[in-house]
Amino acid sequence: MAAVRPAHRVRQVVNLVNLSTLLGLVVAVVGGAGLRKGPDGLLLGYGYHLRLPVNPVFTLGNVVVFRDDDSVHVRRPTLLTHEARHATQYALCLGPVMLPFYGLAAAWSWICTGDPASRNLFERWAGLKDGGYRERPLRRMFRRGGSGRF
Repeated sequence: MAAVRPAHRVRQVVNLVNLSTLLGLVVAVVGGAGLRKGPDGLLLGYGYHLRLPVNPVFTLGNVVVFRDDDSVHVRRPTLLTHEARHATQYALCLGPVMLPFYGLAAAWSWICTGDPASRNLFERWAGLKDGGYRERPLRRMFRRGGSGRF
């Protein structure tokens, strides 16, 4: 595995200090995920089996947790790039403090589109397409000229 670039090393250290990577390790282990080193200072956990969160892949700090095995990378080659961007977001958003912000962003997206990702600024910044998301249109009340607009 290649050496970790300086920017990714900073992300790795910040996510250790802000405790988001520790949270990710605990969640992965409790969920039965097998951990291994990934690229750019990430840790990858495969085989997560708890019901929550419902996402097939999620990131906590520098830990990317998959319900699937590592064959997911063949089917979805840009997914890890998307999840690595979430790891950077944890470093920039003071670690676990990102979780309520993410929840609010997902709720706003759901209100606007009926989908928790389309208007979620964290998912948009991580790259909707890379994460396998389709951008859904705004609900009529949020479109220009729509009736019932706030």
